[in-house]
Amino acid sequence: MKIRLVSNGIFTTIDDINETLIPSKEGFYWIDADVEDLAVLQPLFSMHDLAVEDCLSEEEQRPKIEIYESHYFIVINSIRFDDEEIFLRALNIFLGRHFIITVTKQKINELRSLKPVLWEQEVSRPDYFLYHLVDIVVDNYFLVGDRIDNRIEALEEDILMHTKKSHLNEIIGLRGEILWLKKVLGPQRDVIATLNKKDLKLIDDQLQKYFSDIYENALKIAESFDTYRDLMGNLREAYQSSVSNRANEIMRVFTAITTIFMPLTFITGIYGMNFDFIPGLHLRLGSYILLGIMLVLGISMFFIFRKKEWL
Repeated sequence: MKIRLVSNGIFTTIDDINETLIPSKEGFYWIDADVEDLAVLQPLFSMHDLAVEDCLSEEEQRPKIEIYESHYFIVINSIRFDDEEIFLRALNIFLGRHFIITVTKQKINELRSLKPVLWEQEVSRPDYFLYHLVDIVVDNYFLVGDRIDNRIEALEEDILMHTKKSHLNEIIGLRGEILWLKKVLGPQRDVIATLNKKDLKLIDDQLQKYFSDIYENALKIAESFDTYRDLMGNLREAYQSSVSNRANEIMRVFTAITTIFMPLTFITGIYGMNFDFIPGLHLRLGSYILLGIMLVLGISMFFIFRKKEWL
């Protein structure tokens, strides 16, 4: 657990947690905690049992905002994409008048990215801290969206150039990740809408227009993932079409080869019959002449098929 006094974007480390119980004359307290620290924090800050239970739960938490008498409990999801799977990590936030507590189970990069922003903006209020944190989390969805878009384009090009069976698994896996993420975007968008529209005593009225901007970005993200879902459907159709075309190409080659060998088989069938009077049967060079005729016939048919673009 790390305790900092944040005043005008400047961080001062606090060793005694009891100092955070009394509002600072300048700035606010930011407590960056793990779930194990809740046993100490809950009685000190009167955290609601249900909120603490949500933080400790092993199940994935839907984004939400719960309003209690002395604080707000907010859950938003940080996102990460490693080109194969999308990961969401819950960021639990307790917002009070003079403090903000962030509780996470894993390290979240957005908290690291937040520090220079707080310093640059000279932040001294916990609600402004919340605004910048949510803004960074939402902006990161755009970055992940760009990577997903690039992944779809690369996959499409790869499918068109040389289709493989593994492509179908990639398409199904990525489409499943996108559909799963879309279910999360709805509740998270609702949380931002609440921060934007609802009259919240712990959030400055001047922040409304700023949260409105974040809400518009959240809408754009949802629309982008709708597009990605449609693109994955198109990608699957392209894969099936490519497989079908490839099968047709193979069948065309096999058909051409069979057609070329049909007259050759016909000739060998005739000369394999048990008759004494067959033209050229008793010639000394008859077998070589016959093989030559078969070779010329096969090559001629091959070039005819190539000229007609059947091969």
